[in-house]
Amino acid sequence: MAGTSSYPPQIAMPPAGTQVAIISPQFCAPYPVDLNIVRKLMTLSEGSFGVTDVNGNIIFKVKGKLFSLRDRRVLLDAAGNPLVTFQQKVGFYAYSPSFISLRVRQMLTAHRRWQVYRGESTDTTNFLFSVKKSSLLQFKTKLDVFLAHNTKEDVCDFRIEGSWFERSCAIYAGNTNTIIAQMHRKHTAQSILLGKDNFGVTVYPNVDYAFVVALVVILEEINEDRSGED
Repeated sequence: MAGTSSYPPQIAMPPAGTQVAIISPQFCAPYPVDLNIVRKLMTLSEGSFGVTDVNGNIIFKVKGKLFSLRDRRVLLDAAGNPLVTFQQKVGFYAYSPSFISLRVRQMLTAHRRWQVYRGESTDTTNFLFSVKKSSLLQFKTKLDVFLAHNTKEDVCDFRIEGSWFERSCAIYAGNTNTIIAQMHRKHTAQSILLGKDNFGVTVYPNVDYAFVVALVVILEEINEDRSGED
């Protein structure tokens, strides 16, 4: 069971009893949940993220597909059952030639989006939500999340704002000031010695913490594109 936590009372939260269940209501707890997310920095293996509760128990794993580590990932529960698949929507510039400058490639691919499907399927019938940058050029992180039924995308269903590099981001409900989850950096001896980036996420009551983990993984992928490759 994921650990409990306290949260700042001055921050707007979803109304009591309101459940935000995107992947499954089984991941909605009536209390705030603290999760630790460990990203392996120096490995080329399939495993990329591990998610634990405050006691170190594995809650989720995130794996990439072979030969497609940057384009597709699967969120698994502790038993290894696939919950959702995130697939990057690839455009013409996703594999832009190496002679095009890094900055130009970053600008051309800035509006690529990640689409999320239930289970291991990428069939449109299992489409759940998508995530993309809210604007082309950003000094701080700002992503928009659109649920499957929101086909017009006039207003986002959720948004992510903050500084990814400081691991100080919040997830909001729509364009409100209602926070459903927050993330923060954790400095530990393990993260230094083992070459891992370890940070925490606090998920507010009645919010689907599997959904929040999926958003954090996509957030990392989008910001990895920002740091880029030569």
